[in-house]
Amino acid sequence: MAIISDLPEENEKSTAPSSSTGDEEILCSILSKKRPLPFIEAVFDLIRRKSDLFKDPMAVNKITGLASVAKAKVEAELVAENRKKEEKEKEKAKEKAKEVEREKNEISTEKPKVEEPDEAGKRKPNACNGLDLDMYSWTQNLQEVTVTIPVPAGTKSRFINCDIKRNHLKVGLKGQPPILDGELFQAVRVDDCFWSLEDEKSISVLLTKHNQMEWWKTVVKGEPEIDTQKVEPENSKLSDLDPETRQTVEKMMFDQRQKQMGLPTSDEMQKQEILKKFMAEHPEMDFSKAKIVQ
Repeated sequence: MAIISDLPEENEKSTAPSSSTGDEEILCSILSKKRPLPFIEAVFDLIRRKSDLFKDPMAVNKITGLASVAKAKVEAELVAENRKKEEKEKEKAKEKAKEVEREKNEISTEKPKVEEPDEAGKRKPNACNGLDLDMYSWTQNLQEVTVTIPVPAGTKSRFINCDIKRNHLKVGLKGQPPILDGELFQAVRVDDCFWSLEDEKSISVLLTKHNQMEWWKTVVKGEPEIDTQKVEPENSKLSDLDPETRQTVEKMMFDQRQKQMGLPTSDEMQKQEILKKFMAEHPEMDFSKAKIVQ
């Protein structure tokens, strides 16, 4: 049978905080209302009034010692915190270095489709009138040739070796065999040529042709060649050319189509017209055994 007078006491025991916890909560409450130094000043004033501590000649030294211990704990906590931050940063740096190394050593499985050569050993041009090869690809218009060379991700420009001369091109990474090294298919205007590093993963080399009325079969002599008769200039660009150049380009395009269909080119048609006119003007002459040289 429970005694009613005992119940409040038991409830009070179950809910009352421990002495240390309660003291800390009270001190924290006061500290939140005051800044640290005013709080300490208030504590010292309370001790002065309510105790004999400051009557002890060693009181100041004892208090200073307590302050030194507290400061040492804070410094140790800061050192431990900074050490943890440094370790985390080192781990991040190691992971990033491993990722970069993996990307550098990774061999791409998505290689561009390489056109097979025809009977004459020439290949069909890619969509931009150049060729896609294992180590590089290139494109062209009548004025320029652009060479794109993949390199490991994260490559910096200081690691690249690119030497462009009038009739020679050498491109690669320092300390490694060059990717391209040889005599250019045709001369270039060196002052109008340049190279750049694209997104730290490919080298782009722009070559400005010296003769801007000719399609290149290859970038460097000895490399696979394209069939220039299958080159398809962009019609949208013809309007940008001057009348004389445009006329020449249109003639080239017409001749290419004629050759593909096995028909005479514009020059051959012109010769045939001249021959027909000459034959009509000279009916007395027998041309049945004449050998016509195109």
